[in-house]
Amino acid sequence: MGEKDIAEKNLENYPDVFADIVNGLLFHGKQVMLPSELQETGIRAQFKSDLGQLHEQERDNGRYWVKNEEIVALIGLENQTVSDSDMSLRVFSYDGAGYKSQLLEDRNRTKKRYSVVTLVLYFGKTHWKKQRSLQECLEIPEGLKDYVNEFKLNLFEISYLSEEELEYFHSDFYSVAEFFVKTREGGVYEPEPREIHHPDAFLKTMAVLTEDDRFVEIWSEIQNRIEGGARLRMCEAIDLWEARGEARGEARGEARGEARGEARGIKSGIKSGINRVNCLNRRLIEDDRMEDLCRAAMDLKFQEQLMTEYGIN
Repeated sequence: MGEKDIAEKNLENYPDVFADIVNGLLFHGKQVMLPSELQETGIRAQFKSDLGQLHEQERDNGRYWVKNEEIVALIGLENQTVSDSDMSLRVFSYDGAGYKSQLLEDRNRTKKRYSVVTLVLYFGKTHWKKQRSLQECLEIPEGLKDYVNEFKLNLFEISYLSEEELEYFHSDFYSVAEFFVKTREGGVYEPEPREIHHPDAFLKTMAVLTEDDRFVEIWSEIQNRIEGGARLRMCEAIDLWEARGEARGEARGEARGEARGEARGIKSGIKSGINRVNCLNRRLIEDDRMEDLCRAAMDLKFQEQLMTEYGIN
C-alpha cells in the first residue's frame, strides 16, 4: 500500500472521525451513526478474474455499522485528490466484493443481508471532470444499454462544501474540509480556532492531501508541547505551516539573490571586457596601426600589452 493510503487511513481510522464524516455527508450533521457502533473489518477482498486468476483488492477504509449486535451496513470511504475515469469500476468491484462476502460467510442464510455503501471523498480544487457512473465508463453496443445495470458514485467534492455543510462536521475532519474550502476560494485563510484531537494523524493526512510536507515538518515543533498536555488548534497549526513556508521562501530568495548576483557579476565582467577591446580597436584604427590590430585579434598577450600602452583599464 502506498504512503498516501496509509496516511489517509490514519485519521479516518479513528471512530469519531469516521462516524463524523458519514453523519456530516449523509445525515446533515445529525448523530445517526455513533462511534461506538463501528466495528473494524478486513478491508482486503479477494476475487477471481475472468481468466481464473486470484487477485486482491483493497478499500481505503471500511467499517461495519452495528446496532443491537447486527450489522446494519458496511460503509467504505475512498479518498481522491484527482479525478479518476475508472472510479466507478473500482467502487463497483469493492461493493460487489462486500455482497459476495455475505454469501460466502453465511451459506445457510441465517443472517440478514445488509447494505454496502461507498462514499468517495474528492479533495481536488476543481470540479470532478471524469465519469460518475458505470455506464459512462463503458462502450455499450447498441441495444444493450437497457440491460446493463447502472451504478453511480456517491461522490462528494469536499472543496465545494458550503459554509452550512461545513458546520455538519464536529471532528478533526471539519478542519480538513475547512482548509480545502477556504484555500480554494482564495484570499486570506483564517481557520476557526478548533482543537485538533488527533494532531499527528491530522498533520500526516494534511501533508498527503495537499502534497505539502510542511504539515509533517511542524509536528517536530509541537510534539513536545502535545506530549506535555498542551492542545493544538487549527489556527496554531496554520501559523506554524505558514511560518515554515516563509522561512523556505527567505532561504530560496537568498539563494536566488546570490545566484543572480553572481550571474550579474559575470555579465558585467563580460561587458567590461568587450568595452576594453572595442576601445583598443578604435585607438589602433585612429593611429593607423592596422597590422597591430590584426595581430591583437590573434594574440591576447600582445593585446594586453597594447591596452597597457594606451592606458586602457
